[in-house]
Amino acid sequence: MALYVYAVTKSSHPLRVDELEGVGGDGTPVRAVRGDGLCAVVSEAPEEITMTRPDLEAHHAVQERLWNDGPTLPLSFGFVAEDEDAVRAVLDAEAEQFAERLDELADRVEFNVKGVQEEEAILRRILADSEPVRQLNEATRDGGGTYDQRLELGRLLNDEVLARQTALAESVLAALRPHAHAERLGEPSQQYFLSASFLVDRQGVEEFTRAAEEASGELPEGVEVRVRGPLPPYSFT
Repeated sequence: MALYVYAVTKSSHPLRVDELEGVGGDGTPVRAVRGDGLCAVVSEAPEEITMTRPDLEAHHAVQERLWNDGPTLPLSFGFVAEDEDAVRAVLDAEAEQFAERLDELADRVEFNVKGVQEEEAILRRILADSEPVRQLNEATRDGGGTYDQRLELGRLLNDEVLARQTALAESVLAALRPHAHAERLGEPSQQYFLSASFLVDRQGVEEFTRAAEEASGELPEGVEVRVRGPLPPYSFT
């Protein structure tokens, strides 16, 4: 029987999942497959796994219940094992590594931090601060100027935006790093100049959120730091 796997825990975990329904619906029970000192939390895998809202909610409900009761290694959505023997084989083969990671994550939570900046706000500041950009912008206004001028304006704007967003990201990271045990950085994107996950001690949650609020308050107009958490440590497993 194929099994949908939610997380790995130590055998000492309370495993209060009896009343939860697994991915796929139809009252699928959630249970544990036990190895030597570890266990995997599973349910019978549906014939087809689709990333629907009910299935995502069921997946996260199991993981959050486990995490609330003790350290877990949450798996990403859609992880399926062939059968119980396959699950036990992985638990046995990776027992030492899993146990060490569970100890590292004990009493720690994850925060996701996103840095967002209004495009118009940053362009206004660049125009106000950069004479070369201002001159080229005037020369190419309303479709005027040469092709080379328009190309140079685009290059200068891109360089300025990148430099300013890098500086903003570093300022936020510098404020948060002293309050985190570890971090995972994502690549900046057009939407976010900063995308980071932080592993934070539970007793340090208040300090971390306060530092994030203070860092956000010191940023220029049109720049926002969005913080989500505390969460299970998805990014650190």
